[in-house]
Amino acid sequence: MWTEADNQLTRNFTFADFSEAFAFMTRVALLAETMNHHPWWSNVYNQVTIRLSTHDAGNTVTDKDHQLAAAIDALLHERVSG
Repeated sequence: MWTEADNQLTRNFTFADFSEAFAFMTRVALLAETMNHHPWWSNVYNQVTIRLSTHDAGNTVTDKDHQLAAAIDALLHERVSG
């Protein structure tokens, strides 16, 4: 679940292992590039944290962030149902 606090949308993800986490990050990177909206993120082993805010809007949460969050959620749904 995404949470909005401190002018950011944030979500933590847990995967089976590092390879699965890295594959997810790769899919998100390609998606973010097509949307020209790049997240702040961190990865430690099977944990990925993503934070979204729009730099051009003074580092606040905008529709761009909500759109990217929804697209990331869709990637997760594809992974589970695919």
